[in-house]
Amino acid sequence: MTTPIIIIIISLASTVVLSLLFGTFLYKRKYKRRLEEIEEKAKLIQKEADIAAENLKKDKILEAKERILKMKTEFEEEANRKKNQIIANEQKIKQREQTINKELEQIKRKEGELDDMKTDVAAQLEHVKKRKEELDKFNQQKIQVLENISKLTADEAREQLVASLKDEAQTKAASYIKEIMEQAKLSATKEARKIVVETIQRTATEHAIENCVSVFNIESDDIKGKVIGREGRNIRALEAATGVEIIVDDTPEAIIISGFDPVRREIARLSLHRLVQDGRIHPARIEEIVAKTSKNIEDEIVEIGERTVIDLGIHGLHPELVKMVGRMRFRSSYGQNLLQHSREVANLCAIMASELGLNVKQAKRAGLLHDIGKVWPEELEKPHAIVGMELAQKYKEHPVVCNAIGAHHDEIEMTSIISPIIQACDAISGARPGARREVMEQYIKRLRELEEVGMSFEGVEKCYAIQAGRELRVIVDAEKATDDRAGQLSFDISQKIERDMQYPGQIKVTVIREMRSVAYAK
Repeated sequence: MTTPIIIIIISLASTVVLSLLFGTFLYKRKYKRRLEEIEEKAKLIQKEADIAAENLKKDKILEAKERILKMKTEFEEEANRKKNQIIANEQKIKQREQTINKELEQIKRKEGELDDMKTDVAAQLEHVKKRKEELDKFNQQKIQVLENISKLTADEAREQLVASLKDEAQTKAASYIKEIMEQAKLSATKEARKIVVETIQRTATEHAIENCVSVFNIESDDIKGKVIGREGRNIRALEAATGVEIIVDDTPEAIIISGFDPVRREIARLSLHRLVQDGRIHPARIEEIVAKTSKNIEDEIVEIGERTVIDLGIHGLHPELVKMVGRMRFRSSYGQNLLQHSREVANLCAIMASELGLNVKQAKRAGLLHDIGKVWPEELEKPHAIVGMELAQKYKEHPVVCNAIGAHHDEIEMTSIISPIIQACDAISGARPGARREVMEQYIKRLRELEEVGMSFEGVEKCYAIQAGRELRVIVDAEKATDDRAGQLSFDISQKIERDMQYPGQIKVTVIREMRSVAYAK
């Protein structure tokens, strides 16, 4: 019984051993075949890599040869060009040498002729000297005869003759002086008119196009609802932050921005553009975007000033003056854009100074800066010409330029010839048909005065004149003014407007008091 079991176990063990040996053999055989396949594939990849490397090498060599050939061709062309230039210069030098040699020969020939002429002149001078001695003797005899006849000495006769000739000469001289003065006045007037007309004809500018409305175009009218916001909170926040009136009406695909201050309108337009692009329109986002846009507008003002002085070829201008030049872009004078007017005056002054042979750079500089006092942010009880002159002196401008700025409205005495040129060109730019509209300037002045009345009260934070001056929107500081004070403030402002201002119709005074509590979680 035990023997068969042992035999079975031995058989099973033998089978297992044989199976393991056979499996090992098959695995080694398969591994060897797999190894051979991998080696063949590696050889194939290496072969392909060698071929690709060889092709790349050939391409690079070919490219290098082409580049060398191109550089060689360019070098030969440059060498030939310089060689031809050298040959041409040598020919010019030879021609110049020939010309100089001919001129030297002519000079030598003329020197010989001059020597001959000197000899002839010396002989003639000797002859003239002898003739003069004979003439003097004859004149002495003639004078003695005349003295005997007239019973006057030569000196007495000479004095009488000189006196009579002097009276006659003075009469004729006075007549000649009068004729010359009249002719000079006529010629000067004619020449001045010619210079002014030619200057005006050589400068072409646009007519006044300033207004108080900007149009913001939108892609669809669905955006109007987002701009207005729930119960109008977005549009109220935008108007309070920018100080303009946002008009959302039935005008298709357009929102109208109304305000007399071009800077405020531009800030509102750019803020609307960013808000619409962003899609997030709510009061907090509006205030953030308006603050960023205001900073960008300041950067744009500097860029406009730099671009203007570069276009006009003016160098060395102080950065503060450059900034004020850029600020002119957003300022108008009687409806005429102040920057456009100043550029026009600068070009007119340059042309006129060039015609008169004066310093063109100083004239152009003074023309650009002549109205710089109008953009000074502080309200001063001085004419803008005096303010502009003081600014120019502060930033080390040339005295001629400072005098031209201060004297262009006759506030001070003119000390240089450039000053009347600035005055004339300022008049030319402002007096041409279509350049200015006085009604616009008076209207803007009235709105500014209206805002100043509101800002004169204590506790007022911001003040905006909107709806063409029919409404004054006053924003007060909630910590400085209570609700009762806000109501009293609207009445006080309206009473002061009635007393101090003249205006058509009626003005609505709206006082806004908004309480905010802010805390930060850290």
